Amino acid sequence: MLTRIDHVGIACFDLDATADLYRRVHGFEVAHEEVNEEQGVREAMLRVNGTDDGHATYLQLLEPVREDSPVAVFLARHGEGVHHVAFGTGDVAATAAEIGGTGVRVLDESPRAGSMGSSIAFLHPKDCGGVLTELVQAAGGADDRPDGSAAGPE
Repeated sequence: MLTRIDHVGIACFDLDATADLYRRVHGFEVAHEEVNEEQGVREAMLRVNGTDDGHATYLQLLEPVREDSPVAVFLARHGEGVHHVAFGTGDVAATAAEIGGTGVRVLDESPRAGSMGSSIAFLHPKDCGGVLTELVQAAGGADDRPDGSAAGPE
């Protein structure tokens, strides 16, 4: 059902400064950057490593682009830091339905668009040990990947 840690989302006030910190301290480079208007964030994906299923694990830096975005609200309450953990899956809709069947509240009625062409769904943090949890189905082909790698079997 779950194949990897897809990414860890980190809320920050200044995406460029935070990306520079991770570059200087850990050697991570920005593999992809975009603005997600629906979620009200500017984001950068920093590739950490590849995984056995042909995908990768990332740190996702999230900077709000408007004051009413969930990330802006998080920053106002908690300051900078870990916002969520995301797990990869070959079928986000089926995985969300299966997890929902255990009593965990799925926050998205159907999968929505995520970073780098992925499909995503969130699980309620109160049902996941206090951790906002995201399910991610990565885009399928090598052309969709910033590192050019081919997707493995899912």
